[in-house]
Amino acid sequence: MANEFLDKVEDNASVRIWSEKGQLEKGDSLAKGYVSELWDYIRISVTQNNLQELREIWDRWNDETKQLFYSNYGDLPYLFDINVDEHWFRAFTQYWNPAYSCFTFGNVDLVPTVEEYTALLYCPRLQVDKAYSRAAYVPAFWKKLLNITGMSEKWITARIKQKGECKCIPCRNLRDLILAHPDMKKKVDMFALSIYGLVIFPRALGQVDEAVADLFDLLDKGVTLVPGILAETFRSLNACRRASEGRFIGCAQLLLAWLHSQFWKVDKILYRVFSEHYSPLKEIVATPRRDDISEENWTKILQNLQEEDVEWRAPWLIPSRILYRCGSFDWVPLLGIWGAVGYAPLLLLRQYGSR
Repeated sequence: MANEFLDKVEDNASVRIWSEKGQLEKGDSLAKGYVSELWDYIRISVTQNNLQELREIWDRWNDETKQLFYSNYGDLPYLFDINVDEHWFRAFTQYWNPAYSCFTFGNVDLVPTVEEYTALLYCPRLQVDKAYSRAAYVPAFWKKLLNITGMSEKWITARIKQKGECKCIPCRNLRDLILAHPDMKKKVDMFALSIYGLVIFPRALGQVDEAVADLFDLLDKGVTLVPGILAETFRSLNACRRASEGRFIGCAQLLLAWLHSQFWKVDKILYRVFSEHYSPLKEIVATPRRDDISEENWTKILQNLQEEDVEWRAPWLIPSRILYRCGSFDWVPLLGIWGAVGYAPLLLLRQYGSR
């Protein structure tokens, strides 16, 4: 990274001013006349799908089936064991600023990064240089489900439902099929599709959205879904913040896992971080967390954060390359399955130790 780049981003306040100026000039998400301050209280809901049946299916599988899942889809099952603490979630979302898609705590800007989410999902099959983008021609929903499930057109079309403007398939249909299907690979694929529909992109409760199947179809090509996951996380936070209310439809479990890594200091870096098979998500799940703190107390804690109180960056992340620009732009467009959003990783040097 060039010295002049480091000079630009050394001071946090300067980064904010520079970022806002760049966004105004280059047409990113800032509105005319925007002032850099957080808005009024946001009433956000984090209603989740019931994952108990998926967890029970996972627990029944033998080691061979689980290993097949890990090798194809990474550490997704650990998300079942991340408690979505609504008090903690509502408290930290008060610090989300949609102007440049990041959390602001005092003089420090933080945001989940492509590199951190890639490490959390830990899927060796994905290629970081193949980012998700919606294809010009997308097969019909039933055809995609036919390919994933191996069932007949008649079986599939009888189970597709219309929910508002989108088509969905109820998760209970996929669950029943997972339990009865004789093909282990199909079982694993449908289980992964269920996790993406109910946990990663939970827009329609109890349903797997057609757009999720569009994205899921690209996994066989090694396409990384991290930019899409981040895009929908940012878009949902932006929408709730701007309306001062709403339901969060990003992946709350991944966002909380990332926050736990940022906000709890560690005494030492474990040697496992340098191991080829180290799983940060597994480590986070195994670490006890308090769940008896009220939203009011969480808000007070966050209001009084001092630099020495927190880690400010995930201790398990040792990036070799950082995505911080797209062509001539000092920001990166992230494409989600329902829309796109700007990502300004030049704000994030603190998370990478200013390297």
